[in-house]
Amino acid sequence: MELKSAKNQPLYEQLVDRLRKNIKNNYKANDKLPSEREIMRMYSVSRNTVRQAFNELEILGFIYRKHGKGTFVAKLVENPTSLGDEYSFTEQMKAIGRTPETRILEYSIREAGEYFGSKLQIGSMDKMLKLKRLRIADGIPTMIDRTYLPYYKFSSLSIDELEKKHRALYSVFSEDFDEIVSVADEEISAVRITDKDSHVLQVPEDSPGMMLNRTTYNQKNEVIEYTISSARSDHFVYKIRYENKKRS
Repeated sequence: MELKSAKNQPLYEQLVDRLRKNIKNNYKANDKLPSEREIMRMYSVSRNTVRQAFNELEILGFIYRKHGKGTFVAKLVENPTSLGDEYSFTEQMKAIGRTPETRILEYSIREAGEYFGSKLQIGSMDKMLKLKRLRIADGIPTMIDRTYLPYYKFSSLSIDELEKKHRALYSVFSEDFDEIVSVADEEISAVRITDKDSHVLQVPEDSPGMMLNRTTYNQKNEVIEYTISSARSDHFVYKIRYENKKRS
């Protein structure tokens, strides 16, 4: 399985192709891959070539790495997050074999103001609840959520309850408040991560990222959540399906 130098394709790219085919044909999600040293021996390449290939495969979503444990096959390759599905960070991370964690950075009650009042369909002087949460996967900070909730619906939602139960927020909505998510509108844009967020996400300033704006409605078509998320673009893959409804 020795690789040979080629003018038009670096060794690490050849290795990426070989490993990608091997993963597709011989591995399942969350299977452990051979170590860097074993890959070096199998393909007669240097450690640097293996590391470059692993970095590329991780960016492409084929693998994930756990510090001190090794490299594993990602389920994200087969099941990227669909923009048409209900999104849960906790459930998505579990599905691809990563360990999710959420840290609450801010919990506050304040007047909504004109902007957030319009987003939450409440008055500008009405109260809202703000949650700022850091979402972590395998110890790596990946996303910051700034979530705004109408206080009159979630007045008993306490920071102690959120930290104690470690449940997805939508589960808390339905189980504790009988607020069932009916539909969510989400906008995604490519951005540069702000200086403030880059420090928390542990990436260089002006790193590429994604901004997600989500408005969530209950079964009565009332807004129950408005969230602005700042995410590292190297840790999320979304798929979109377009359908031509005018076709004959």
